[in-house]
Amino acid sequence: MAGSWRAKAQAGGMLLALLGWVSSCVTTVVPLWKSLSLDLNELEVWTMGLWQVCIAREEGAVECRAHGSFLALPPELRVSRLLMCLSNGLGLLGALLAAAGLEGWRSCQDQPGLKRRLLLAGAAAVGAAAVATLAPVSWVAYNTVLDFWDDTVPDIVPRWEFGEATFLGWFAGAFLAAGGLLLACSARSVRAATPPAPACRQPPAPQGAGGAHHPHPKNADLVI
Repeated sequence: MAGSWRAKAQAGGMLLALLGWVSSCVTTVVPLWKSLSLDLNELEVWTMGLWQVCIAREEGAVECRAHGSFLALPPELRVSRLLMCLSNGLGLLGALLAAAGLEGWRSCQDQPGLKRRLLLAGAAAVGAAAVATLAPVSWVAYNTVLDFWDDTVPDIVPRWEFGEATFLGWFAGAFLAAGGLLLACSARSVRAATPPAPACRQPPAPQGAGGAHHPHPKNADLVI
């Protein structure tokens, strides 16, 4: 029963971790972190990501332009670039380490302690990837809310709003966190289910030269 639950927890954790890692990679690449609709020209929709700004027109044409200098970007975009790249690397590393520690993986079958450490290391890396994803997405969303409700900006000025990548990044962080938690819980159950080492036993007494052992009677009569 415990082994079945452990296998299901590991499979679910790996599935969530991989889904979160893929979603995090998509969030890093797509230019949909912010969106802007112009009241004067409703045929154009501006979108912004970590790497470029795009303009989508009504006829279906999309024109994208990369950001200028890295140092010229706002602080939240600069930090978000670094953290999202770090999250992608940690997610991949965690998935590889956790895969090597799964019960169905044939490597290191005779070393359960090593497999448990690999599983815990993978869970920790996936959890760190979740934090590295949620932090920049939430920071950009927070600044977007502040700019949207800034009273010092005239109402006629267009305001940036949340893009689809913001919500995708939150889902990616949640998937990574849930996957890392499941993997860590399954690793703890592996430790609890490991049987204790057998007790040492004394080796049998050595046999005689002929292979047979003739016991001497304790109360034998003496022959004179």
